[in-house]
Amino acid sequence: MSASASLAMTHLVPLAKELDEDKVTPGVLGFIVFAVMALAVWALMKSMNRHMGRVDFVESEGPGAEKAEAAAAAEKRG
Repeated sequence: MSASASLAMTHLVPLAKELDEDKVTPGVLGFIVFAVMALAVWALMKSMNRHMGRVDFVESEGPGAEKAEAAAAAEKRG
């Protein structure tokens, strides 16, 4: 551990001891972070739905589909 990290830890340890371990809550900062994340997920989902609505996808048939169509057409004629 570097000297600056150990110095920072020695300053933070007394702050942690002052907290009552039975009354620790996320607080306002936790709510704000959660709300921002929720809004970001909502915006991403809305954008994804908009982009998926613009997709025009027609599934191509497999490589054997042309032979099957030709055989079915030949049976109808003959």
